Amino acid sequence: MSNNTVTPAQINAILDDSVVEVQTVLGKCTVVTCQLPNGFIIVESSACVDPANYDEKLGAEICLKRIENKVWELEGYKLQSELAIK
Repeated sequence: MSNNTVTPAQINAILDDSVVEVQTVLGKCTVVTCQLPNGFIIVESSACVDPANYDEKLGAEICLKRIENKVWELEGYKLQSELAIK
């Protein structure tokens, strides 16, 4: 495999070293704040229409998956920038 790739291990290491806070807002919205090891902060939210259907754990899972996807994008951008400079 080429060195010109971002790996799941790299993404997992970043997420494992991040600070994550989960909170419920207004009884039906989950807000997840993730501070990456370099200090960059990603915020995601997930909400439902009916508070009776609200599940903070499910909302957090949705937000964390979105955050993981953003980290993939950011790391891909960083790698592409590094390769462009060479």
